[in-house]
Amino acid sequence: MKSRTVSHLLYAHPMDMGGLPIRQPLPTQNVQQVDPFLLLHHANIKVPVLRSALHSGVDPHPHRGFSPVTFVFQGGVHHRDSRGNNNVVYAGGAQWMHAGRGIIHSERPPHDIHEIGGRQEIIQLWINSPAKHKMDQPSYFPIQTAEVPTVLSDDGLVSNHVFAGTLAGVNGKIPTLSPVNAATVYAKKGGKMSYQLPDNHQVLLYLLDGKISLEGYGLVEGLHAVFFKQDGDGISFEALEDTRMLVLSGEPLDEPVVSHGPFVMNNQTQIMEAMRDYQMGKMGVLIES
Repeated sequence: MKSRTVSHLLYAHPMDMGGLPIRQPLPTQNVQQVDPFLLLHHANIKVPVLRSALHSGVDPHPHRGFSPVTFVFQGGVHHRDSRGNNNVVYAGGAQWMHAGRGIIHSERPPHDIHEIGGRQEIIQLWINSPAKHKMDQPSYFPIQTAEVPTVLSDDGLVSNHVFAGTLAGVNGKIPTLSPVNAATVYAKKGGKMSYQLPDNHQVLLYLLDGKISLEGYGLVEGLHAVFFKQDGDGISFEALEDTRMLVLSGEPLDEPVVSHGPFVMNNQTQIMEAMRDYQMGKMGVLIES
C-alpha cells in the first residue's frame, strides 16, 4: 500500500453558531470543500439544567440538496422532521438524512440527557448530493451503536465503526447517493491501523481528541482535520494517546457548488427556488411536541 501524503492540516477553530459553541475545521479560507464533503462541525456542549430539552439544541430549520449527517459521541440527539420522523439516537450512533428536494428538521437533546451525563458531543457533516439526486424525495436513516458494523485492528487496540461504504473490509448499512466511506474510530494508545482507500476518493480525517503519528507525515493532534492528496491508495497511523477520530473518503462529484445558508445547489437560480419553496411551505411543517 502506498500511503497518501498530506495536502492540508486544518485546525478546528472555535465559532458561535446561533448561540451554540462549535468547532469548524471545514470549510476554511484555504480549503472550501473536500468534495463531496462540504462542512464539518464538532460540538461538545453541556446542556443547561434549567432549560427543557425541547427548547435546547438546534431549532427547526430547512435543508435542500445535500445530506446533513450527525454522528453522536456523547449523550444523544432527538431528531424530528417535517416528514414525520421522530427518533432519538444515543452515543455511538448516527442520524443520516438525505435532504433531497426539501425537509425541515430539528436536533434536540433527548429528554433523559441529564440522566446520561448532561453532555451532548456530536459531529455534523454535510455531504453534497449529486445534481441528479438534489431533488429526490427526502429520506432518513437513524442507526444506533449496536447496529453499526464494527471491526478491530489486528492488535485489538483500534475499533472501527463503519456507517457507510466499505472500510477495513466491513460494509456500512447506510445507503449513500454517491460513493462515500464513513467510520468513527476509537484508538487506544499504541494501536496501529491502515486503511486501503479508492485511488479516486478524496480523504479526510478528523481527530476529536488525542494524538496520532501519521505515516509519512508525523504528529497530528486533536481538534485537527487532515486533508490528503490523491497520490496513494491508503493511510496508516499509530495512536500516541487514546484518540477518537472520524475517517471519511468520497468520490468527488466535480460539479458546481452554490450554497446559501441551509441550501446547497448547482446554481443561483436553484437557490432562489429553494428559498421560494421554503417560504411557500413546500418543504413541509414541523410542529415539535
